[in-house]
Amino acid sequence: MRVLVTGGAGFIGSHMVDELLSRGHQVLVYDNNPVFLNEKAELVKADILDFDKLKESLSGVDKVYHFAADPDVRGSVNDPGRSFEINVKGTWNVLEAMRLNDVKRIGFASSGGTVYGETKVFPTPETEVFKPISPYGATKVCGEAYLSTYAHSYGMTCVAFRYANIIGPRLTHGVIFDFYNKLKKNPKELEILGDGKQCKSYLHVSDCVKASIHALENSTGYAYYNKGSEEWITVDEIARTIIETMGLKNVELKHTGGSKGWTGDVVKMLLDINKLKKLGFEPEHSIKKAIEDTVNWLIQNR
Repeated sequence: MRVLVTGGAGFIGSHMVDELLSRGHQVLVYDNNPVFLNEKAELVKADILDFDKLKESLSGVDKVYHFAADPDVRGSVNDPGRSFEINVKGTWNVLEAMRLNDVKRIGFASSGGTVYGETKVFPTPETEVFKPISPYGATKVCGEAYLSTYAHSYGMTCVAFRYANIIGPRLTHGVIFDFYNKLKKNPKELEILGDGKQCKSYLHVSDCVKASIHALENSTGYAYYNKGSEEWITVDEIARTIIETMGLKNVELKHTGGSKGWTGDVVKMLLDINKLKKLGFEPEHSIKKAIEDTVNWLIQNR
């Protein structure tokens, strides 16, 4: 098949491209910042806000994986307009360009933590009501609403992947990336936003892409799946794992205080993945292994 991956030279997208190529697909990467480009893929260096280029690029494509986004949850609070333009208008552009080219299948990178918000149900099932508390979370809710609309109005298969925190090689943002960089600058002290008790689920990027391919291949219409592990871990435990992996000793953890790290931070997140498991997929990596893989890649490449 000919598959277009938006954001296909970014963190998750580049791993998706690698996996699709390994399965024999012809892959077209649509990305305006090709940092992790697989040279075996064809590149369109363009922005998803460029509708005409998207429409042109989708000619002859069989399916789409849509990863292009502004991924900064914390930053979306300060600049909600940017998050809206890229994540909502960009997603609509992809869907509309698909419709005009009669492309019928799309997998969409949604979010398991930010769309549900501050739920009290753990593990959180897909039936939980959306209550986003950040502009980023709201953009992912909007994206899913458009997926449902295009699936029902135009006979498309639109599958939302409600991810936990995805980590692994090529990670460029998030708590592990932040802690690693702080410890490189000062290996004796680590500032932790909040009280360090925030507790969330994480998933290795290789499990993420395999689960996403499996879900899109085995779904019809509008479908949605939580994608995470069945473990969760506190921020303090993450810090200790990173310190251990970096081989550091006697590091003082300094907390800024409060239950949240920032405005829009979801303090607890653990996704119910039984729906995904019934589809025939389970993650292979533990959270600890995923963190270690991430840190070891950062040590070698940063």
